[in-house]
Amino acid sequence: MKPPLAILLFLLCLGNALGAQTTYPFIKYKENRLQYADCSENLAKFFARWSRLEATGQGNVNIVHIGGSHVQAGTMSNAIRQRLMHDHPRLVAGRGMLFPYSAAARCNNPADYRVRCPQKVALTRNIYKEYPHPLGLCGISITASDSLTEVGILLRDSTVDYATSRIIVLGHSGQGVVPQLLIDGRTVYPSYVDRRTDRHVFNIVHPVDSFVVQLPCRAGEQFTLTGIYLDNLKPGFSFHSIGVNGASVPDYLRCQHFTRDLRLLRPDMVIFGLGINDASKSDFDTAQFRLHYLALVDSVRRVNPDCALVFITNNDSFTKLRRRKYRVNANGPLAREVFHRVAREVGGVVWDQFQLMGGLRSMEQWQRAKLAQSDRVHFTRAGYQLLGDLFYEALMEARRSR
Repeated sequence: MKPPLAILLFLLCLGNALGAQTTYPFIKYKENRLQYADCSENLAKFFARWSRLEATGQGNVNIVHIGGSHVQAGTMSNAIRQRLMHDHPRLVAGRGMLFPYSAAARCNNPADYRVRCPQKVALTRNIYKEYPHPLGLCGISITASDSLTEVGILLRDSTVDYATSRIIVLGHSGQGVVPQLLIDGRTVYPSYVDRRTDRHVFNIVHPVDSFVVQLPCRAGEQFTLTGIYLDNLKPGFSFHSIGVNGASVPDYLRCQHFTRDLRLLRPDMVIFGLGINDASKSDFDTAQFRLHYLALVDSVRRVNPDCALVFITNNDSFTKLRRRKYRVNANGPLAREVFHRVAREVGGVVWDQFQLMGGLRSMEQWQRAKLAQSDRVHFTRAGYQLLGDLFYEALMEARRSR
């Protein structure tokens, strides 16, 4: 006798649900927690602000994720962002700070927004030994010159309404070039310009999810764009991701306007995902690494002394020796110890990604499971998605246990 159709459908849905919750034997799920959360006063203040926002529907909570290529790729950050926004659909604020990475050639962009720039622009990253102009929080810039340059932005996340009513273009020009926007074929000029902070503020009557930044440079003129901030002036959560391929901690310390731009975001929590490039060097100095991180923390605290600080330990990784020959990066455990020490010193918390992955040499298992790329440093899209989900679950568990 065949079971009723309703039972078959139920079993099918149950199977799909279980399949979506894939577990891996090499992942140490018991390590998926925010360590030192019980003794972090600033984390308690962060969760209290979160609760007030939920209770009153007023105010904003801003989370900033700073890192290197893991963050520039955008997948892990967006996984956290989506979970946060889907859990609070009535408390979605702006998409926040972003950078048009792929406006420059051979520069990858997060998948949740599309960038189009048919003109050629010059790229500057904070990893360069020298650069011709000061950089800001994003640690990267594009410079347009000698012609009208158009940078199109299209928000692609159809599951969250990030329509923006306030756009701030960050950038500077020695020749007085002022950016403008093209929205639905109409030119929009800045509502005001703050040259002290290099902010060009556009107030939009009808919120939009796509627009074009126009940089009208004539012969001999330039404009350097250092970031685009999207806001909608509504209460809620914003999750900002700031990443530069190859960046290490001192690279952000060299950004002259890092603190100035961070004030625009008003961070309530900063998630540090930096360190994999610092620890990739054979002469990795743990004492110097610690001092660099303490200096970066000071930069954040100058903006908000009560900011919650979360340190993500480096992932396990390998160093390429030659074709198809790799050696495990033994600096992983050393860097991990520094993250824990710094967190204890500054009242922060640690998400121990290194231990959660499975510890030293675990990247090989992640690669075999198609969660990591062949370079054994970066993750696949599925791997970054998994890490983002795990981080969010650890954050929520810390909040529930307060």
